[in-house]
Formats: sequence, C-alpha cells, structure tokens
Amino acid sequence: MDIAKIDWSKTDWTHVRTGVDRKGFSGTGATIAINRLMPGHEPRPHSHPHEQIAYIISGKIKFVVGGEEHILGPGSVLVVPPNVEHWGEVIGDEPVMNLDVFTPTRPEYSS
Repeated sequence: MDIAKIDWSKTDWTHVRTGVDRKGFSGTGATIAINRLMPGHEPRPHSHPHEQIAYIISGKIKFVVGGEEHILGPGSVLVVPPNVEHWGEVIGDEPVMNLDVFTPTRPEYSS
C-alpha cells in the first residue's frame, strides 16, 4: 500500500495573492487545504465544480454563498455546493485560518 503524507509544519506557504496564502494536499478522492487570509485582502467571487467544506480555525469571516451571507468564527463549518458562486471577507483585525476539504481533488492545490 502506498500512503501519501506531508508535514505541513515543514511546508512553505504558497502565495495566492496579496493577503491570501495556502498549503494543500490531495489523496485520491479529496483535497485538503489550509488558508491564511489577512485583514484587507481582496475578496474574489468565484465558483468551481468541487464541493467545498470550510472549517474556520481562527478569526472571523463573512462568507457569501449564492448571494447569502454567513458570519463564521472558530469552530464554524460551512458547505459550498459545486458550481455556486462564493467568496469570503475577513471581519476585524485578526487573520482567518481556515481548513477546506474539496471533492473531487484539486491537483492545482497539492504540494
């Protein structure tokens, strides 16, 4: 059996754009990504064919999914259905750390 693994504590962040950094890892059926969102980053509405489950580790974020606003803080979980426009915006001065799970995999997110 071939087991894939990484140590995220030893993995560099991938710069996505100003105020947004990411680390990602994929198995055969899903991708997991940790995101670091800084206050003042530029929100960018987008959609993709993947289901996305977002878990907020720290900070506070306004998540807009299909035009509906959701305020999320530590411990909150939100599901973004495939092909639905969504985006997030940090609320306050604390960076947001969130963990996303995507299915199917997103090879462009892998380390």
